[in-house]
Amino acid sequence: MATTSAANRSSAKRDALLDTAEGLFTRQGYRAVGIDTVLAQAGVAKMTLYKYFKSKEELIAAVLEHRGNAIAAALAERIAAAPGGPRERLLAVFDWLEDAVRSPEFHGCLFIKAASEYPAEADLPRKAALVFKEGCLRLLEGLCREVGADDPEGLARQLQLLLEGTLVMAFLQRNPQAASDARRAAETLLAAKLKIPQERRP
Repeated sequence: MATTSAANRSSAKRDALLDTAEGLFTRQGYRAVGIDTVLAQAGVAKMTLYKYFKSKEELIAAVLEHRGNAIAAALAERIAAAPGGPRERLLAVFDWLEDAVRSPEFHGCLFIKAASEYPAEADLPRKAALVFKEGCLRLLEGLCREVGADDPEGLARQLQLLLEGTLVMAFLQRNPQAASDARRAAETLLAAKLKIPQERRP
């Protein structure tokens, strides 16, 4: 019982560090946020931080993994709830994206920012960002197979370009309309690849 309670407290402190760091990194970037700022806002001691993470870079990588898991869960839920067949499940990814970039909490893509601020191949944040983006590509490939694409890998890469372009333009121009444009482009691409009628959206 005592062991369980101690483990829960330990887990709560780690979660507090991750949540606080994620919020700070999202709004301010990685290099601009010092460890002392994270500790002060999370209300934990430096010794506690280094109990879980050997470096700031390891903390960033853990934040990215944490964010990636949350996004994967949200996408899975949105895809499962999509009405209709495989095409609608694939387009549900773009519906999720539109909601994401319209959120007041959207301050750009944490993963793109990580690769930008940590450009070396050996950098842990860059590695974590690549793992997530590759996972997104695998998800798209699976959806493209379900929809019956002749070249699911090629179509998935094209769709990922739309997704990544949306994240950049929505942040750069502060214009969430980019997500609606990307969904329409995805519909056009699917109609051409699968030779199916394109739905009209308002």
